[in-house]
Amino acid sequence: MREFQLTDTPADIVKIYPKASDFFKKEKIDFCCGGDQPLQSILDKKKRRVDGQQLIGLINESFQAWIEAGNKEINWDNVSPSELVDYIMQHHHHYLHEELTPLSQFVTKIYRVHGPNHPHLEDLYKLFHQFKMEMEGHMIEEERDLFPLFEKYEEEPNEALKEHIFQLNNTMIDDHEFVGEIIQQMNEITNDYTLPEGACNSYRITYARLAELEQNTYQHIHLENNILFKSIS
Repeated sequence: MREFQLTDTPADIVKIYPKASDFFKKEKIDFCCGGDQPLQSILDKKKRRVDGQQLIGLINESFQAWIEAGNKEINWDNVSPSELVDYIMQHHHHYLHEELTPLSQFVTKIYRVHGPNHPHLEDLYKLFHQFKMEMEGHMIEEERDLFPLFEKYEEEPNEALKEHIFQLNNTMIDDHEFVGEIIQQMNEITNDYTLPEGACNSYRITYARLAELEQNTYQHIHLENNILFKSIS
């Protein structure tokens, strides 16, 4: 069985074992936008010390248990770009299309009701709606302009089309970095979505759905930046 090393990048580890993202999230290690450096190099730059050997050991133990439970890793190198686009549409774009509007209503509700006593909810309200606006426009551009080009390139590969894809990829990566920063800010002002004492049910639902949004978005960005956008070279 494969054993991960500190010389592996977080992006490559999550590519093989998606649940490793839980360990990286806990230690505030970026595996999507900035996850293409060796894990040890990332740890060396962190202000808060993280025991790399302990971290990689925990990931390997979890991965072994995951494999022994009958799970199988996806070899993304054997998945065509158009198939990967379909996967991203089904698991991430569809999720956002369905989730952003109702979640907006919850974020607005707790800001309106609890904002006077919890001032951070004003910032959360502004950040979430900035995220919503950015992601809605971003998905339109991907679905209309970029994704169809991957299927077209599979059918008729040529240098002009490849260059066009590369240019659009770079624009999408810039967008990912921007929304990733928004997600990080929402996490920080809510203390990793830690509920205040006496939080009502709407508060609980909002924070739970925001935490799910964060997880889905990081996986979404990882699949595009580190797999789809690198599938054509």
